[in-house]
This record gives sequence, structure tokens and C-alpha cells, in this order.
Amino acid sequence: MAAMSRRQFLGTSAVVAAGATCLGPAAVQIGAAPLGLPIGCQLYPVREMIAQGFEGTLRQLAAIGYRTIELCSPPGYEKSGFGPLMKLKATQVRQAIENAGLRCESSHYQFRELKENLDDRIAYAKELGLKHLVVSTFGLRRDATMAEWMKAAGELNRIGERTRKEGLQLGFHNHNFEFQEIDGVLIYDKLMSEFDPKLVKMQFQVAVISLGYQAATYLKKYSGRFSSLHLADWSSTEKKPVPVGSGVVDWKGLFAAAKTGGVENYFVEMNLDALKASYPYLRDLKV
Repeated sequence: MAAMSRRQFLGTSAVVAAGATCLGPAAVQIGAAPLGLPIGCQLYPVREMIAQGFEGTLRQLAAIGYRTIELCSPPGYEKSGFGPLMKLKATQVRQAIENAGLRCESSHYQFRELKENLDDRIAYAKELGLKHLVVSTFGLRRDATMAEWMKAAGELNRIGERTRKEGLQLGFHNHNFEFQEIDGVLIYDKLMSEFDPKLVKMQFQVAVISLGYQAATYLKKYSGRFSSLHLADWSSTEKKPVPVGSGVVDWKGLFAAAKTGGVENYFVEMNLDALKASYPYLRDLKV
């Protein structure tokens, strides 16, 4: 998850919101949406709302128009706002999500928790109905060597062997620091050479546009190796994240590249106001 995106209301009408609640996502089609996929969002930016009420938070997101969410592992993110979900069984969390007219196929995990508690996390994921387990970061030091990055990548491959046997796809989410160079080599490119394409799929963080890197470039370069995207836009004049469609990202070009990149889900990862402002743009975007 991008650190920079964690820090206007253009919502849908009362009729649409009511329809979504009563009929559920299968019966309500809102707009075109790029790739023909339901528009999703990551829960990390609204984690403080979860402490005030998980079900109410889900209903707010559904009322905006979102149809899928990406969760964060409750024990792995206990101190980051997801602690209240630890009181619930996976089946109860799943029921709350479905009751809000949403679905959840993907969740973020800490690298360490998968290394130390893989059996438990796999069992929880299955009960929740997940398809994708995404490692949010290796948690390496800022001055980590390339050898340390490669060691972590090898460990993730081994975890991926186990999750694949259990019918779950493992993924890796980049931050800005994978787009730094060590001895003239981009860390991201080196990781892609080390990850087994079948065992570890990528979740691309579009927010690296702030560093000058465009998602479409990598979706094309490593075609077929991406499971999902995290969406946020960037203002080059204000030097800050802005709602999707109001910044410098070429969204049509990005989604055109995503068609061959293997993308199955995409999640807006911004605060609530930006989630509201981003939805209409994505709903109406035709690629």
C-alpha cells in the first residue's frame, strides 16, 4: 500500500444506493466501469472508520457505488485499525461484507505473518472466500542490499508454492522504494526476474507516477504477471495525490495495458473524500 495515499462528495443518488442495498451487486449494474470489472477500494485508508463500525463503513462504501473491497489481515494489521475484526470469525466478516452488497477476493498480509503463521492465514483466507493473498511489503531496511531483496523474493516464492497448492494466488504489492536503483539496477526489475511468474503475481501501485514511473509501462513489459492494481492519481503542480481522473495518470492507456497484464481486480486506495470523487470517473470511463 502506498504511504502517500494514506494520510466534493460526488456520491450516487438515493435511488441507486437503495437499489444496491436491496438487490445486491449481482442485480445492479452501475455504469460501464473499465475492463468490465466491478470497481473496488482498499480498506486501509478508511481503517479509522472500521473501529467505529465495520458494517456501517461497508454500507458507506457500497452507497458510493463500490462493489468490491480489499481487506487487510486483522491480526497482521491489528495495531493499524483492523483489531476490532479479530473479535469476529472469518465467516462473520464475510457475512458482513455480503450483507452490504460487496464482495472480497483479496487481502493484504504482512510478510512476517505469512512466514510465521501460514497455516492459520490460509485457513482464514479460505473461510473468508479469498482468491488472492497479497504481501504488502517485505519490511526491509531502506539501505537493504540487492542480496537481501533477492533473499526475501526467494522466501516469497516458497510461500507461493504452498498457497498455490491450497488454491490461493500469492501476490506482491510495490511501494515507492521498489522503484529505487541499487548499482544501476531497478529493484522492481530485479524482483521480477526472481519471482516465479506462476507463484507470485504483482499488484501494481499506480501512485509511483509521483516518481515518474507509469503503470502501463510495466503492465506491458511484464504482460500477464499482474493480479490487480491500486489506484491513485497525482497532481504534478500541487505535488500531492488527487482523486482518480483529476491528475496526470493516463487512465485509458493504463486500462488498455491492463487488458493484457492479467489484471483481475483494481482498488482505489485513497481517503473517503477521494474515494467518493474517484468513483464517477471510473464508472463512466470507457476503454
